[in-house]
Parts: sequence; C-alpha cells; structure tokens
Amino acid sequence: MGRIIALANQKGGVGKTTTTINLAASLAALDKKVLVVDADPQANASSGLGVDIKSVGSTIYEGLIGKCTSQDAIKRTPFENIDIIPSHINLVGAEVEMVQMDNREKRLRDLLLPQKENYDYILIDCSPSLGIITVNALTAADSVLIPVQCEYFALEGLSKLLNTIKIIKSKLNKILEIEGFVLTMYDSRLRLHNQIYEEVKHHFKELVFTTVIQRNVTLSESQSFAQPALMYDAGSRGAINYLQLAKELLEKKS
Repeated sequence: MGRIIALANQKGGVGKTTTTINLAASLAALDKKVLVVDADPQANASSGLGVDIKSVGSTIYEGLIGKCTSQDAIKRTPFENIDIIPSHINLVGAEVEMVQMDNREKRLRDLLLPQKENYDYILIDCSPSLGIITVNALTAADSVLIPVQCEYFALEGLSKLLNTIKIIKSKLNKILEIEGFVLTMYDSRLRLHNQIYEEVKHHFKELVFTTVIQRNVTLSESQSFAQPALMYDAGSRGAINYLQLAKELLEKKS
C-alpha cells in the first residue's frame, strides 16, 4: 500500500509546489512510483511537471464533485515513474459546490483510496489556505510534510496549521501524523536563517528533517522549462538537496 503525504502550509511562497515537484522526481529516481495530486487552483505543480493545463480533460475538480474517478483524472507526465492528477482554476468553485455535499471533508480520501495500491507515494500539493480542499487533503493523508521558509513571518502561521492538523486528527483522520518540517530557501551565510533553523529545531526536535533546501537559482529556472531540477540539472545544489530529502524520507520509514 502506498503512502499519502500532504505538503501543506497556509502561508504562500514557502516552497510547497517546488518541494512537491522535486521530491516526486527524487523519489521516482530512487525507483518509487509516484502520483502527484495538484490540489491548488493555480495548477503550478501541473504545469511544472509538463502538463498542458489547457488541454487536460478531467482534473481533481471533476473528481471531487463526483464527475469522474481518480483513474479518469490521472495523466502521464513526461517523466518516468511520475503520474499526476492535474488541477484547474475551476477548483476554486469546488469550495462552494462541496459545502452542500455529504462527507464533504472525505471526498479526496475516497477519490484516492483506489490508487494507494498502484503507487508507492502519493504527494498532495495543497493550496496556501486552510479551506475545504486543504481539509480534504489532510483527511486523505497518512502524514503532513510542512515546508518552512527561513523567514520569521513563515514561523508565525505554524501554530494555526498545527492546530488545524490537531483538529483533523481528532475528528476526521485519526492516523494523521506530521512527517516533518523541511527548511526551504536556506542560506547558511545569513545569521537570520541559522537562527530560524535552530529555533525550529528547538521547538520540533526530531520532526525537523536534517536536509535543508538551500537557496538555488536552478530550482526557479527548471520550473520555467517545466522540469524538476533533477532532470534540468542533476548536479545543481537544488537537485542534490531534494535527492537527499527523498533518501531521508525513505530512511525514516525503513
């Protein structure tokens, strides 16, 4: 059975989508079969993995409102061992449509359940909010991976996210656990970044991944070419960091 990991943080710009794309590519390079679920209406994970959003038929939106199965929504990416359920701007409307639906918090869980036996890892790229779609992602997930940007403002919203996780664990998903916190956009030359790393490590201890994602221009460049950094420049610092993160993730579960 595969493992479902939601990548969540209600603060925008912390590296959720970058981490989803590059962690998927790194796991795939380590011979794991990965399904990326783009649960963000901006659909950046979809375009970042080479999917032409304008030409896709069924997306996560159709799946959530019951118009298609997960198998209908899955698309192949140009990269070996990586498939995706793409997103679309229509997903914004799902927030409203799902309010009246039965078991509205569990629709993504029910959608993805048949795919757990087909993939080693299912990575859900959440939107920067704590709305019904993110609640669905946390209800569907076995664990949450939380990217944290090395800025003080990024730390401020963590308590709200952790409280949401606690509520969902108590009411909707008893098995939900925190996979870990990963520090992103890290520059070891900056005292502030080192202070934030120490502060996060002090508060969350072994839940903080040893691997940090260093600030690296290749991570941005590769997205403009619709490729993970590993495929764009395998020797880049960003590609190496994410490969280390994938290995650390696998070691934690071995």
